[in-house]
Amino acid sequence: MTEGFDGRKRETLRRFAAVGAAAPFVGTASADDASEDTNETREAIRGYVPTTPGAHFSKLRDDLRLGTGEAQYHLRKLEEAGAIESVKDADYRRYFPAGRFDETDKRALGYLRRETPRGMILALLRDPDATGASLAGVLGVSRPTISSAAADLEDAGLLDRTDGYALTEPERLLTLVVRYADSFDAEAVAFADDAASLVAYAP
Repeated sequence: MTEGFDGRKRETLRRFAAVGAAAPFVGTASADDASEDTNETREAIRGYVPTTPGAHFSKLRDDLRLGTGEAQYHLRKLEEAGAIESVKDADYRRYFPAGRFDETDKRALGYLRRETPRGMILALLRDPDATGASLAGVLGVSRPTISSAAADLEDAGLLDRTDGYALTEPERLLTLVVRYADSFDAEAVAFADDAASLVAYAP
């Protein structure tokens, strides 16, 4: 590891650790892992997960500049302490602050963290009458890609394809996009800037 990378990692960990330190206290470090680096890393994860709920393992590891084994170790310890929880989502394991979200929220956040489903959700929130062809055009993907993502969203209970494409939980999805826009992408941030005044749902 280069000195420059190590410095960036420490800066990243400290930034999220500040958030984690402000979170409600859960558990404590055991005597065999109470070093400063261990505490800082664990607090960083405790700060990262509530601000990026539904992030999968690889994203969390890369965003916090952790090694694979290092991330696995601390995530396991935090789950054992009841600070975070995880759910398996297809090929991904996604992490959430413990007790914060219901199962529908978790499914919704999982799909919002996928580029094509998120793009479809944002487009349908903007225009509930959007067709498969128009969605493909807006997102710059093929119709089969839209159909596949739509089937996944329907299986998750987030989309009804009985008569076109209709979001089943638009208010919930709108709220999650607005609340966590910064953790998605620039398009979500722009959408949230316009939509924040419309939010009424409170999970």
